Amino acid sequence: MLARRVIPCLDVHAGFVTRGQQFGRAESGGLRNVGDPVELALRYNEQGADELVFYDITASAQGRASMVAVIERAADQCFMPLTAGGGIRTVEDMWTMLRAGADKVSINSSAIQNPDLIRAGAEKFGSQCIVVSIDVKRTSPETWEVFLKGGRERANLEAVAWAVRACELGAGEIVLNSIDGDGMKTGYDLEITRRVSEAVRVPVVASGGAGHVSHMADVLLLAKADAALAAGIFHSGEFTVRQAKEHMASRGIPVRL
Repeated sequence: MLARRVIPCLDVHAGFVTRGQQFGRAESGGLRNVGDPVELALRYNEQGADELVFYDITASAQGRASMVAVIERAADQCFMPLTAGGGIRTVEDMWTMLRAGADKVSINSSAIQNPDLIRAGAEKFGSQCIVVSIDVKRTSPETWEVFLKGGRERANLEAVAWAVRACELGAGEIVLNSIDGDGMKTGYDLEITRRVSEAVRVPVVASGGAGHVSHMADVLLLAKADAALAAGIFHSGEFTVRQAKEHMASRGIPVRL
């Protein structure tokens, strides 16, 4: 079995890392500042994180320039792979982030609005560089719908079907974000994560809901995810990446220590 990954996530707004709940937005006062992105990146690099994800949630030209600077600084000082997402709408945007030092780019709403962007990015840079991030919400006992624009708008897509389609177009990885679980610390949505993991042949990263390192182990063991992404439990200092990996190893999950 391949080693499972632990991936801290940094939501960057106006040059700072922020955290909220259920996709709370800056304009509604739903975010709080938790630190400098490069300082946090260095902390997680030292703790042995397998990868690091930066999401630009500013969505402005000024924010984009700030994000490029963050990626450049982090890539210069860290040795783990970096993924950059948020506001990437064209192949040129992808190249900007890759040139700054990102190893992968993550697309979400832009992939829904223009699915050919997935294909174009994969053809230009390789599928290994293209991550499709999918924001899902449970809308009935057996239905998970895809949302776009930071969870504000229905995409009229079923989650598993969209994940399969994204992989057919060339996505090399799926990040599955639970809107219901985001920032709530009640655990990942195991059911939809399992369904997507079983339906696609690329790695699936579980996101949204980690409140304890046991939640991260659960989503790897029970939902067959390839990686567990978390933010709040690491930013707050409740747990370290090392502690997460030690817990996983104690439950028989292969990890890089």
